[in-house]
Amino acid sequence: MAVKIRLARHGAKKRPYYRVVVADGRMPRDGRYIEEVGRYNPLTNPKTIDINLEKVDEWMAKGAQPTNAVSHLIDIARDGQPAVEKKAKISKKAAAKAAAAAAEAESDAE
Repeated sequence: MAVKIRLARHGAKKRPYYRVVVADGRMPRDGRYIEEVGRYNPLTNPKTIDINLEKVDEWMAKGAQPTNAVSHLIDIARDGQPAVEKKAKISKKAAAKAAAAAAEAESDAE
């Protein structure tokens, strides 16, 4: 039996909330799991990562393989550092509007 440590998605549409679970690799993403070992909420600022590292270590010692996303979350939880926030990209319209406002403010200052 291939056991994986992975994310199970919960929450409403466009409002994701994840549980970090230990599950048989053949089960569906949100299906039956063996044990819940943590939670991850990407919507809070900063993102909430609550993982029981002792249980994760026990399962990894038994041969469970974490997915890429979960291994990244485990690394962040071990380091105790918050995840790096990506800068929000602004649209071309918003950038042009901001540039025009800055130019107008500059001309008013002179």
